[in-house]
Amino acid sequence: MALMSTRALNRATLYRQLLLRREVMPAKDAVAHLLGLQAQNTKPPYYQLWSRLEGFDPQELSGLLQRREAVRIVTMRSTIHLHTADDALTLRPLVQAARDRELAAFRKGLVDVDLDRLAELARSLVEEQPRTMKEIREQLLTRWPDADPSALSIAARCRLPLVQVTPRGLWGRSGQVALTTIERWLDRKPEPVPTPDATVLRYLRAFGPASVMDMQKWAGLTRLGEVFERLRPQLMTFQDVNGVELFDLPDAPRPDQHTPAPPRFLPEYDNLLLAHADRTRVIPAEYRGRNGTGNQTFGSFLVDGFLAGIWRQKEYRGAVTLQIDPFARLGRDDRAALVAEGERLVREMSGVTARDVSFGAFRD
Repeated sequence: MALMSTRALNRATLYRQLLLRREVMPAKDAVAHLLGLQAQNTKPPYYQLWSRLEGFDPQELSGLLQRREAVRIVTMRSTIHLHTADDALTLRPLVQAARDRELAAFRKGLVDVDLDRLAELARSLVEEQPRTMKEIREQLLTRWPDADPSALSIAARCRLPLVQVTPRGLWGRSGQVALTTIERWLDRKPEPVPTPDATVLRYLRAFGPASVMDMQKWAGLTRLGEVFERLRPQLMTFQDVNGVELFDLPDAPRPDQHTPAPPRFLPEYDNLLLAHADRTRVIPAEYRGRNGTGNQTFGSFLVDGFLAGIWRQKEYRGAVTLQIDPFARLGRDDRAALVAEGERLVREMSGVTARDVSFGAFRD
């Protein structure tokens, strides 16, 4: 079994993630290739595509949401993702068992609650018209007044494939979170629960080479080892520096480990930083946990393909300041390349002429 260095693994992953070079492709194709964009907040999906696509226009992604060709929905790891409509209809059923198991943590707040009946009532509410979670919770409390209100909300979200309707998530617009079922929003029948085999292959295409534990971490699923074993005859295998077996598609790109990697600014919750059990392919061990606090992650930047610090953007009176906080001292060339990339980010994503890119000092 061939050994794959951390640096080679880094370059392969960056290539699959469209971060080794910007690609020319429609936003919809990129969202599908990446198996969705993590989207707890509304702006990160746009910045994720900006860092990956040449000439990306945020209105292109916004238009997909408006035309219902893409949706915001809870899928992998019980987090909100922006998926193409086709993927949302298949990936949500794939992880539904995990969403059902999630409710075990809230059973004390759901004593005597008939979850099937709860799902029926919640479905009738949101399919009558999109509702806020507060409205759903209040209606469910009239049926189960002794239940924990937050547990009722979580139960509705776990049992039903609820999408956030527009204008929530549109570029340059705001809107509260209002929910309806994916079937009602897309006017399409639900898809049958798929086998995970095809998703494993797509995951490797976008995030590989990867271990069984890597994909389980990304999907929030368990017991995928048997799926990888079933697929083994059509896959290649490698070993990382820790002796972990990695799987990959035979025809997938694996660039030379010395391939240059340009600086990249990633928004909070970028899947590159979250989609593996072992994240040292992008996050050096000494920087583990430094780009976030608890469940909150910050905007991060890469230098030579690896996490090197965090960034933040502030707007004041029509001017935009982008502050770069490196974890360690950077060389002159790296600083100049980061400034150029930062100025491009502000120019293309903010459209302002008054801008400033500066370096700060990282503080824990």
